[in-house]
Amino acid sequence: MNHTIRRGAQAALLAGAAMLVADVAAAQKFECGRKGGNLVFAQEAKANSLDQHVSSTISTRNIAMNVFESLMTRDENMAPMPELAAEVIESADKKTYTFKLRQGIRFHNGKELTSADVDASELTSADVDASFKRYMRVGNDRGMFSIVEKFEAADKYTYVMHLKTPQPTFLENLSSFSVPVVIHPAEFEGAPALQLPAVGTGPWQVAEFVADSHARLRRYDGADSHARLRRYDGYQPDTRYNTTDGFGGYKVACLDTVDIRFITEPGARVAGLETGEFQIVEDVPAKSQPRLKDNRNISLLSLKNFWIQIALTNTQLPPMNNLNFRKAIQAVLDMDDIMEAATDGAYSLNIGFQYPGQAYYSEAGKETYNQKNPARARQFLSQSGYRNEKVILLTNRDYPNMFMAATMMAEQMKSIGINAELLVIDWPASVNMYRNQDDGWHLFFTGWGTNSSLGGAAALRFCTPPLSECYNPKTGEEDKVFLEAYAAVETSPRFCTPPLSECYNPKTGEEDKAFLEAYAAVETSPTLEARKAAFARAQQRVLENVMVYPFGSLTKVQAVRSNVEGFKPFRIPRMSNIWIKG
Repeated sequence: MNHTIRRGAQAALLAGAAMLVADVAAAQKFECGRKGGNLVFAQEAKANSLDQHVSSTISTRNIAMNVFESLMTRDENMAPMPELAAEVIESADKKTYTFKLRQGIRFHNGKELTSADVDASELTSADVDASFKRYMRVGNDRGMFSIVEKFEAADKYTYVMHLKTPQPTFLENLSSFSVPVVIHPAEFEGAPALQLPAVGTGPWQVAEFVADSHARLRRYDGADSHARLRRYDGYQPDTRYNTTDGFGGYKVACLDTVDIRFITEPGARVAGLETGEFQIVEDVPAKSQPRLKDNRNISLLSLKNFWIQIALTNTQLPPMNNLNFRKAIQAVLDMDDIMEAATDGAYSLNIGFQYPGQAYYSEAGKETYNQKNPARARQFLSQSGYRNEKVILLTNRDYPNMFMAATMMAEQMKSIGINAELLVIDWPASVNMYRNQDDGWHLFFTGWGTNSSLGGAAALRFCTPPLSECYNPKTGEEDKVFLEAYAAVETSPRFCTPPLSECYNPKTGEEDKAFLEAYAAVETSPTLEARKAAFARAQQRVLENVMVYPFGSLTKVQAVRSNVEGFKPFRIPRMSNIWIKG
């Protein structure tokens, strides 16, 4: 399927986006093989919120991405594609993007989606505008929009973004589903962080959500229950497509309901799958796979390179604020042992933050990876002045691979004389502690899946403010070498320029002018090759400065009962276009 973009009055191919307006193919539109029924999906981790603007956890996305939609999303191959946008028009100078909305879209509360309230004296109460305003206030990745000079709700179905300078990766960023700018009704603009009501435009609406327990989705069909069920008055499938394409495309809710149950114990997920209590399970442990392969009622589905198993550093606290100490840990690590323990062999070694075959993949920094060198590690440890301080590894049991990676890493650290100790709490609590508490932990265990799959800029963005997941020393001074390399990849000032200046702002309040000048010199890298070279430099710097510890790439195995039709594994479970055979 071809994707095009309008540039002024002419059609042109946009670098970095494979498709923005779809040609309608002649093939027949998707139809449900059967309508009705309930499906139970066993999810491996708890979710504490459905607020997509704020939560970057996969446990939230598993539910919320079936409920909410955005102006743009990603297709099956991770290229940007339109979702609520009918078309995107790029100006000749590449500084203005005009989004024409699909018309007739309604929220779950029956309200029509608009970009502007034509009855208001000011175009500020529009749903799209309100969603972006809320994101700029609480959005976890709001720094991506510092490149925007002005947001403008031009009319009821038109939204415009004026950039300060051309940015080759702008639509790539806008279509990110890591912490997406989902569109919500205008009246929720003031919702506090983590408290956005779950009212979206997707084919599914939330019937019930109990944090850390379970969620229940039901098909959304309009205002009247009887009419909704028959006429689909609420959700309007995107008729430019014939079936789902990534997170977009032609989506139909075939089932009446989907129960998403949080089953953190792997054995319980497998048992429920075998008895038929669960129709789909998110993760199957390796030790159970041989038995399930022989079950004719169950199919196993592999997702290679699902995420990069990784530990993030807390450089606010000693001894992790000492580079030699971080290098000591890096030198002793045996990535094969860690990944074998974490995945029971379902892994591949992976040097950095992209997978082989991706455009930005690089082996820069490979000399720092998988050293397995205890003697060198002890030398760095001696140079660091380490005094047997306790080093806390923050992890959880909801994701056994994270727990086992932490367990093995702790043992390897102990082997060179580091006083390592695990702190094991549930996944939502560990995320909350990591994000909101600068003490009590030194290493946090997670997986970089979504951001790595989105491409080079998205992967590196987790190392830059305001996210700063991999390097945030107590002085507030970020790594300037890394940031300069990142700038060449991203070509967006993010929060690095006055008056925000979140990425370099010493206590004097004065920005680093030399850094800003260097950043300005590379912010317009127009070619993919230049951005790839910059990505390699940035990855090299991250690994040399030991901002994070990437272990390897995990393969996830999911399972589905044979009476479920249409389910295809993806970055998150897509509940549309699947049904249960009668």
